[in-house]
Amino acid sequence: MGLAGGAPDVFSAPTDARAEARMSEPCLLVERRGAVAALTLNRPDRINAFTPELLTAIADALDAAEADPTVRAVLVTGAGRGFCSGQDIGQIATLPPEERDVSRILERFYEPVVRRMRASALPIVAAVNGVAAGAGANFALLADIVVAARSAQFVEAFVRIGLVPDVAGTWTLPRLVGEARARAMCLLGEPVGAEQAEAWGLIWKAVDDDRLAEEAFGVAERLAAQPAHALALVKQAFAASAGNDLDAQLHVERRLQTEAAASEDHAEGVRAFIGKRPPVWAPRRPQ
Repeated sequence: MGLAGGAPDVFSAPTDARAEARMSEPCLLVERRGAVAALTLNRPDRINAFTPELLTAIADALDAAEADPTVRAVLVTGAGRGFCSGQDIGQIATLPPEERDVSRILERFYEPVVRRMRASALPIVAAVNGVAAGAGANFALLADIVVAARSAQFVEAFVRIGLVPDVAGTWTLPRLVGEARARAMCLLGEPVGAEQAEAWGLIWKAVDDDRLAEEAFGVAERLAAQPAHALALVKQAFAASAGNDLDAQLHVERRLQTEAAASEDHAEGVRAFIGKRPPVWAPRRPQ
């Protein structure tokens, strides 16, 4: 839930005029771009800070994408100058006392999004613009592929306000960068720039700011052009590896490879290879 520090306008309330204008806009923009479902966190005046409404909208949008056989990839980004500054602390203060319970907020709103991101059969790309702090950083890192603008920063900001990492940060970070770097990120709460994040393996790629949208969408398009069933099985294999020893993972790979080898996509891939033509993959089957 942590919120980025060092940016006073994140904490300040918008003017009445701005607030009225924002109330008429959805907190999450959902756009279809071919076979890609593009989700844009749309609270730019709060650097897209999370609220229960925004988290619910993300979960619903992921469910809708999963259920739509014409969607083959998901792209997530933030409107304005930042990706996501974490939980909107000011918004929590406006909730009735019975709705401010941290455990309830995490269980009801954050954890469903985490589980959907990890369990989705669809490949998910995050395009990180500007700051990704606290819960916003850990949300971005749940994506399968993260592309960031060179000016982007990842900040485990929780310790700055006396909190501990959540949104699976203590699970994801050690697996991405190792425990030493993960501990330092969380204990110090210092920003990690996009180029450093790429060098560490925290993200896939850092790109020039003015190329972020094009690069990230290009990745999503390439994923959408891949065999959907094979991608889903690859994601299953990586998910299983988190808790498996070598023998158990070999069994998972054998099972998934047997399923993939019997698929129409594999047969089409072989035919296309022999015929020296582009493959025509089967429609995606919703999970």
